[in-house]
Amino acid sequence: MKNRGAALKALGISIALVVSALSVSSKKSSPLSDEESAAITQRGRMLAEYDNAAGRAVKVVMAAHPEQGVIDHYVARKSADGWVVAFGRFNGQHDKFLLVYEAAPGADPEVFTVKREDPPKEDDGFFFFAARAIDTAKQDFRGEKRPYRIALLPAEANQMYVYIYPAQTTAGVYPLGGDVRYLVSPDGSTIIERRQLHKAIIESRGSAPQGAKVVGGWHSHVLSDIPEDTDVFYVLTRKPPGPETVGAGGHVYKIQTDGTIRVEK
Repeated sequence: MKNRGAALKALGISIALVVSALSVSSKKSSPLSDEESAAITQRGRMLAEYDNAAGRAVKVVMAAHPEQGVIDHYVARKSADGWVVAFGRFNGQHDKFLLVYEAAPGADPEVFTVKREDPPKEDDGFFFFAARAIDTAKQDFRGEKRPYRIALLPAEANQMYVYIYPAQTTAGVYPLGGDVRYLVSPDGSTIIERRQLHKAIIESRGSAPQGAKVVGGWHSHVLSDIPEDTDVFYVLTRKPPGPETVGAGGHVYKIQTDGTIRVEK
């Protein structure tokens, strides 16, 4: 992934895939309903918020120079006051999560402050189950030799979604693909559903040549017949902003820069 010149080549491949996707017979008799589109948009927005909060929190915690081994997990959770990110580790019996640092936004929601718990605060509730769900998903995941990000969102019936997706490794280059969403049991121990969202990873530059107008990107799906949560995440985190056209299930969708999904065809 060090050769970022491959991004333009990957983009060219994605163009061909879109054309191919639109020429085959439809897998889906009708496009997404408004309710289905809204659910994908909501999860994508939450995923972008989680990623942003976790990234900011990691920076402030690392600036506190934690001792090696005191933290090996982090989990973010949205509260009425904004996102709170807990950093810690399991205890020796692996039946509690030891919360060592807690990062949360202050008056400025984009600026996180960090508090250290000394001694660490024991948790056998949400953060314990969430950290276990992350480990359960990581044990199953098979990816490329590259950095990945992990996010956890609430699902129905107290279950959890765990997302594993490629991390951005070069400023201005945005990866999409090679990602998985796991539905995990409320206690974090069992994978209920494994959904491969995209297969190959493509990387594209967000910037356009000087004087050019950003009109957006496009790609197609071969694993599913709908836009995915990480498609919305991709649009919301790419800079400069631009819509993304997705060919899926014989239909064409456009994901707007606010994450909403529109049926084009």
